[in-house]
Amino acid sequence: GHPLPLVPQGMERGRAMDRHRGYTLPELVFTMAIAVGLLGWGVPTFRDLQRNAARTREVNQFIQAVYLARSEAIKRNRVVSLCPSLDAEDCAPAGTTWQTGWIVFVNGDRDSPAVRDTDEELLRVYAPWPGGSLTANRTTLSFRPFGQMGVTATFTFCDDRGSPAARAVIISQTGRPRVSDRSASNTPLLCS
Repeated sequence: GHPLPLVPQGMERGRAMDRHRGYTLPELVFTMAIAVGLLGWGVPTFRDLQRNAARTREVNQFIQAVYLARSEAIKRNRVVSLCPSLDAEDCAPAGTTWQTGWIVFVNGDRDSPAVRDTDEELLRVYAPWPGGSLTANRTTLSFRPFGQMGVTATFTFCDDRGSPAARAVIISQTGRPRVSDRSASNTPLLCS
């Protein structure tokens, strides 16, 4: 083989020291400034992503409740209603906001506004949304067996970001929900 080149003893030691000398203060300051800048940009974005996910989860649960009520009304040939609930059993008093949670039940006596009586079957319970507010232009929703609700309804989901981040579930007279960032009359959503 070929003989290895001889490296003077002082050079070998100098290379080893260069590899282990670390970073200079200006390099550390520059690196930290970049890291802080990225964190400052990324943390609010991540927080918004979390809020959007929480709002979207609530919107999707509400839409699922609407579809459940609508399909059960058709399947059972009976009125099925949604109402806000404080105890996961009964409809809350008029004026209670929907973020307290809501229930879906078979409204056997077809009362309006809907009130769940002890003999009326409870189909599903939805948990409260502590992270936001849910306001509506209806105190209860009822779906008829022939697939219609009879009136339009708008439910507005807001969090601490206010109107710019709000979403609405707008339910047509036929009982079909859609999600929008504007009201049914195409005006900005209002958060109280």
